[in-house]
Amino acid sequence: MEYTVAAVQEALSVLMHVAHAPGLGVTEIARRSGNTKARAFRLLSTLEQAGFVQRGGSETDYVLGPMALVLGLAAQEQVSLARLGRRHLEELGRRFDENVQIRVRDGLASVTIAKWDSSQGVRVHSDVGARRALHAGASGKLLLAFAPAALQAQVLGGELERYTAATPTQRARLERELERVRSQGHAVSRGEVLGGVVAAAVPVLDAHAQVVAALGMSMPESRAPQDLSGIIAALTDSAQRLSRELGWPG
Repeated sequence: MEYTVAAVQEALSVLMHVAHAPGLGVTEIARRSGNTKARAFRLLSTLEQAGFVQRGGSETDYVLGPMALVLGLAAQEQVSLARLGRRHLEELGRRFDENVQIRVRDGLASVTIAKWDSSQGVRVHSDVGARRALHAGASGKLLLAFAPAALQAQVLGGELERYTAATPTQRARLERELERVRSQGHAVSRGEVLGGVVAAAVPVLDAHAQVVAALGMSMPESRAPQDLSGIIAALTDSAQRLSRELGWPG
């Protein structure tokens, strides 16, 4: 089944030509991207309105715009997180032999950017790139709890999808849960996304002391201790060390 959108592919091709050769004009961009001049101009105009390209030294050439910089910085931050986080994921994974992952917020969802898989036969499956709503699960709730107020209001004011009977789908309950996360500095989930799965997550901070990721561990309920304080303490220690590597002053 084909899920690609031709216009998006064409626009991304044009954007990459501008990125690799800033200062090109419409005619040359059209030739290199295989578009007509009129088509290339429409694509460039769309990208310009979205802030991904802008006019260069003249009205006829193009360079990257401010949104491309925002995208690049976000990608660089995530790459650094994933690269620096691998050692911490491995340490935690070998110590507990449970799934450990780093998730970041992407709009109204959280996404896995790095993980360590348990070697046990029964384990929780999670793929890099997997997306999930913010209102359910330990990592999602943690990222939502420390998200900007406007985004929290958007999530709380929207439909809260129910995954299991334990999913927090009532606004008042979710608000109390987010306040608890902020107060305790960690989040816990018991069967909120998948029945029979227990998870805990703690924040990873950047140089500005902003929460940029959640470091979490998930496991089958049959292996999860009733008291998760030991797991949370280990996660917190690793998250703080990772945060310092990202520039957090501590």
